[in-house]
Amino acid sequence: MKQTILVTGGTGFIGSHTTVELQNAGYKVVIVDNLSNSQANVVDGIEKITGVRPAFEQVDCCDFEAMDKVFAKYPDIAGIIHFAASKAVGESVEKPLLYYRNNIVSLVNLLELMPKHNVKGIIFSSSCTVYGQPDPENLPVTEDAPIKPAESPYGNTKQVNEEIIRDDINSGAPIKAILLRYFNPIGSHPTAIIGEMPNGVPMNLIPYVTQTAMGIREQLKVFGNDYDTPDGTCIRDYIYVVDLAKAHVKAMERVLDTDSDKLEVFNVGTGRGVSTKEIVDAFEAATGVKLNWTFAPRRAGDIEKVWANPEKANNVLGWKAETSLEDTLKSAWKWQEKLRNEGIQ
Repeated sequence: MKQTILVTGGTGFIGSHTTVELQNAGYKVVIVDNLSNSQANVVDGIEKITGVRPAFEQVDCCDFEAMDKVFAKYPDIAGIIHFAASKAVGESVEKPLLYYRNNIVSLVNLLELMPKHNVKGIIFSSSCTVYGQPDPENLPVTEDAPIKPAESPYGNTKQVNEEIIRDDINSGAPIKAILLRYFNPIGSHPTAIIGEMPNGVPMNLIPYVTQTAMGIREQLKVFGNDYDTPDGTCIRDYIYVVDLAKAHVKAMERVLDTDSDKLEVFNVGTGRGVSTKEIVDAFEAATGVKLNWTFAPRRAGDIEKVWANPEKANNVLGWKAETSLEDTLKSAWKWQEKLRNEGIQ
């Protein structure tokens, strides 16, 4: 059995899939989640897939004393993967203070507690939003591309948190960190036992696509058709969530078990830019289901086009995105069908 890893936000979309891959790789996992955007029964799904039940603590990472008790209860925690955060671009524009409190206080608490409890390393769930709207000469984006002013409070919290980690390590903190800047995670586990389960109206594209296809949502709105892209819609790098989860396992191995730099940054993406309209077309082609969709005005905070150059992660971490867009979209639809069959809307 390998070391014990604390996964904050571990019942969420990416956190649950990463917990599965960590357990498959032999790690013990302790999940901390306040269940603000997820459900406790996800732990049952993780156990069903892996045969191992992760420890689960319903705690808010912004509660310093409660987190201190978690580390005391599990004294063998060697590393942290920090997912716990508010994550919707549009909502962050409307509720910036919520985002600054949740996303920044939670990280500061962890960094303060790590040396006290002899935690060696942290993988931070960062985002391509830190690049803002890259200049054309910086597409696809490498890790050396300029950090631009954030387009949303959500994006700004990712930038600020990266700076906090960098400053902490530069001050001599006895920890290592990897910042994983990932692009747009989509899809669901191939078993359809776990998947993306937003509370209320989805803020992300793919759950809205699948819920519209299922008839739960009346119509999908594609925000903006006048961008400077081939079809006028925004371009993103959509990565399969299981591929992304495996990148975290590779990153954790590097933080804990290799003589690497104290702070490293990796883009986690496919290297392929896909427009919103292409996603709609690809979903219809992969599933045979027609979508009721229409164009709508641009949405505040959206970036026009960004996709990754993932060569550093490919070469240094030994990780690569391997799943096709078609299979990824099929997995998302399989998950939505499973929810319908269980009577969940």
